[in-house]
Formats: sequence, C-alpha cells, structure tokens
Amino acid sequence: MRAEIISVGTELLLGDIVNTNAQFLARELAQLGFGVYYQTVVGDNPARLEEVVEQAKQRSEVLLLTGGLGPTDDDLTKQTVARLFGDTLVLDEVELEGIRQFFKNRSLPMGENNIKQAMLPKNGKKLLNPNGTAPGAMFKDDDKYAFLMPGPPREMKPMFLNEVRPILLKMQDATIHSINLRTFGIGESDLENRIRPLLMGENPTAALYAETGEVHVRVTARAKTTQQAAALCNELAEKLKQELGDLVYSENGDELEATLVHLLARKSESLATAESCTGGLLSKRITDVPGASEVFGFGACTYTNQMKQKVLGVNPQTLQQHGAVSSQTAAEMAFGIANFAGAQFGVGITGIAGPDGGTPEKPVGLVYVAVCHGSTVAVKKLQLGGRGRQVVRRLATQHALDMVRRMALGLPIEKAGYFEKGTPADLQEV
Repeated sequence: MRAEIISVGTELLLGDIVNTNAQFLARELAQLGFGVYYQTVVGDNPARLEEVVEQAKQRSEVLLLTGGLGPTDDDLTKQTVARLFGDTLVLDEVELEGIRQFFKNRSLPMGENNIKQAMLPKNGKKLLNPNGTAPGAMFKDDDKYAFLMPGPPREMKPMFLNEVRPILLKMQDATIHSINLRTFGIGESDLENRIRPLLMGENPTAALYAETGEVHVRVTARAKTTQQAAALCNELAEKLKQELGDLVYSENGDELEATLVHLLARKSESLATAESCTGGLLSKRITDVPGASEVFGFGACTYTNQMKQKVLGVNPQTLQQHGAVSSQTAAEMAFGIANFAGAQFGVGITGIAGPDGGTPEKPVGLVYVAVCHGSTVAVKKLQLGGRGRQVVRRLATQHALDMVRRMALGLPIEKAGYFEKGTPADLQEV
C-alpha cells in the first residue's frame, strides 16, 4: 500500500521549525511496509491544503497529516479533510470535558476557541492524545484513509505509536519486528561498504541511519506471526554483528550512556568524571540514565587550571610544560578524579570546543580524552574542528563513553596510547 505524509504549518515553510515529524513517520511507514513516494509541506491555508489533500488522495491509500489541530482560526486541517472525505464534525462531550480538566489541572484559563478541538468526525474515529489538548482523527472514504495528528512531536509520536500504528499494521495483514543495532567508531560510508551484501535483502531489510557520532543499523522483518518475524530479524542481526564485531554497542535501542551504566552495574564497578571543555555534559548524559547512582557518584567540571590543580591534583609543572589541553593533563585529570571519588574508572576530558581559543599548534576542536582503570590510562587525541561547539562537546563525550565501555570489556581502544600511573608528566602526545 502507498502512504503519503502531509505536514501542515506555515512555520515549517518559513524554516522556524525543523520537520522531524516527517522523518519519524517516513521511517515508521517503511518499517510497516508502506511505500512512501511523496511528502508535502503546506502552510495554514485552506485552499492550498485542500489542493494537496485532493492530490494525495488520488495517488495514495493512506494519508498521514500532522499539524493544524490547534485552537486558533488558522488551524483548519480537520475541517478541510472532513469535507474532502465526506464526513462532518460533531462535538465530543467526553473530549471537551477532558480539555477542560487539562486547563483546570494547570490552573490555566480555557478559551472558547479551545472548544473547536473537541469537534471530531461523525463517521470516523477519535485518536486519543493524553499529552495535549488536541485529539487526533481518522477519516475513511471507501479504501482511502486519513490520519490527523497534532504537530508537536511529543504529542504526535505517542499518538502514532499507540493509536495509528496498530490500525496500519492490521491493514498490512502482517506482524513487524525490528532490531536496532547501534554502532560507534565507524562512519556511515565505511559501514555501508563493510556490510553492503547484507543491505540488499527485501525481507528482512537492513537500513542505515546516521546520527551525531554514530550509525544505527535497523533490521526489520515482516511475517504472519511475531515469532516468525523475530526469527528473520535475529538471523540477519547475527550476520551483521559478525561483520561489525565490537563496533556494535547495543542491540536493544539503548544509547551509549545507558549501555555503559548497565555494563558497570553488572560488573559492580564505578565511574567518576573530570571535564573541562565538555562542561559537565558527560556527567549529565550518565545521570540521565535511571539507576546511574549505582555506578556514578561524582563528577567535576574543572574549567580553570586552578581547579584542575586544587580538585584533581594535576601537577602545576604538567600544566606549565604541556598546557591544559594535552594528553598529560587529561591523564592526570582521569587519575585524580578516580582517586578523589574512589571509583574504579576515571575520565578526564580537556580541549578547545570553540569557536574561539584555538592556535595553529592547538586548533579549535582539539580534544584529549583519558580513561584510567587501576594503574593504566588510555589517552586519545581527537581532531573535531569545523563542526561547531555543541557537536565537538557531544562527540568528545561519545568517545569517552565508548572508551570506558571498551576498557571495561577488555577491548582495544583504537588510536589510543596506553600508559602506566606515575608517568603522565612524561607522556608523549598520542
């Protein structure tokens, strides 16, 4: 079956908002086996919206619309689609009461224009929205379907997964199963070249999705039963893991920080962090994981040389001879924080995130990440320039998490130098 995505909102056309909804829906529809040949963004204009919906209805069986369900006068998606699908809107008293309670629970006044959000299809179906005041709607005209969902992703995504996806799955008369292999340490093109023969299948399928600093391989299978779909997925996933080896850090959807927290918890080991250029981002990512307190007790953001000496015990001679941004300082930061916190693993990160502060010898994007365990420290030099401050910080923490993971598992850390405690001041640049 063919599906089409229509994103409604003038703010999307103007570039004020990035259209992440379309990306999410396209991936989900592909997973469900729908062909998606058209995506359209249209402003809050009823005439142009009507034209877009009419065209989409002629060429696709399923229309997914996001946006235009709010209380303002320019939110006209429901009215337009209802007319084109031969339906009418009627007041849903249950939904209206839910909207009233939404505002009451937040001690906010409810305007008269919010009542229009409780106007729902007479012949179609209401789509529940526990995360906002705009319920969704499904319209049907012969073998054509339209699903209307709110624009905010925090409302749209749960509505799709809980309300729309089960309906679409029944249309396909099949069960879908997916496995998401997350990898770190290899670029998208290199990964594709490495597993190209395994990307050619039709069922199960494997598709690559690049994110900041990592690549995901999503394996999807369709079958009559869940067990059959899972078996197809597992067979291909095992082949992929054999090819990719320890580049795969997760196959259950866990991000790198969650993978590390769970690993350290199983090993009953702990971690402490000392950060300079990342400004506490590493400790934030770790403590975002439920249960992180089992493995993480202390993190320090030592931005100045004075704090590196006072809190972490970095040798003043190290700072004077090699500078704050050096493998030597990163190593002493890692040992210092591990000793201070009594943790098995210590991480030290120092660098130049930019956009200013770089020199020809130490350019913007130069970062040193050190991870110590016992008397051993591994130091990695990263060149992350030209990507922007936030990306540099994100990638630095990504490398740090993976380095700890590898050290905890006894895996090699590519392009890292290994040194013994007591020698950081004499470390060579790695």
